[in-house]
Amino acid sequence: MSGAGAAVLLALSACSSSSGSEAASDSAGSSSSASAKVSGQVTVFAAASLKESFTALGEEFEKQHPGTEVTFNFAGSDTLAASITGGAPADVFASASPTTMAMVTEAGATAGPPSTFARNELEIATLPGNPDRIASLKDLTASGLKVVLCDETVPCGAAARKALQAGGLDLTPVSYEQDVKSALTKVELKEADAALVYKTDVKAAGGKVTGVDFPEAAEAVNDYPIALLEDAPHADAAQVFIELVKSAEGQRVLTDAGFRTP
Repeated sequence: MSGAGAAVLLALSACSSSSGSEAASDSAGSSSSASAKVSGQVTVFAAASLKESFTALGEEFEKQHPGTEVTFNFAGSDTLAASITGGAPADVFASASPTTMAMVTEAGATAGPPSTFARNELEIATLPGNPDRIASLKDLTASGLKVVLCDETVPCGAAARKALQAGGLDLTPVSYEQDVKSALTKVELKEADAALVYKTDVKAAGGKVTGVDFPEAAEAVNDYPIALLEDAPHADAAQVFIELVKSAEGQRVLTDAGFRTP
């Protein structure tokens, strides 16, 4: 198990072992997901940046509801939205931006209005120890520096474009990647010197990269919406999974992974 996965599971363990007033305050947010009797397989299409936290929440859901199984499809939000509107069977969609969620809602593919459950902010991922001494977004425009961005059609790429515009910067990357994990992997494999990814991805990577904050990121914060899908094969169980994500328990797991609360 990765260090990030272990940390998330430890957070869940801490949640389940809390007692007294804390447990009482959490009951309103999580009692329905803990007590509802559900069964079957829940298929969740989720943004790639949710991989670590949602995997842990899926394991917790299965523990709370014996006989259930949560399966995930993690990818770029635009790819997932296109799959859903194209008829791919799924129960839940968790997107990294309202724009990609709108592709699904406007197609009439959600069972109700989406709700925001987390927020995420960009960070520069550099090689371990930051050997190129990158200290700002402007430093990414230095000649000879190999920088990777997400494609502008996916939320992390759209956010990167906003951040660069906020800084009045023009940057031509060595490649555009289809999701944030692919962009991060380029740096982890030392195929690139830096990438613009989410804070959560830098945190999940541990010592494989070094993160650098930059003020323009505040101009490009992404809201993460989640929704039950219209033709969900297991709607009851899917709704309970959504409740777990939005509960105090789920929110602690997400914030421990580096997400911001809505």
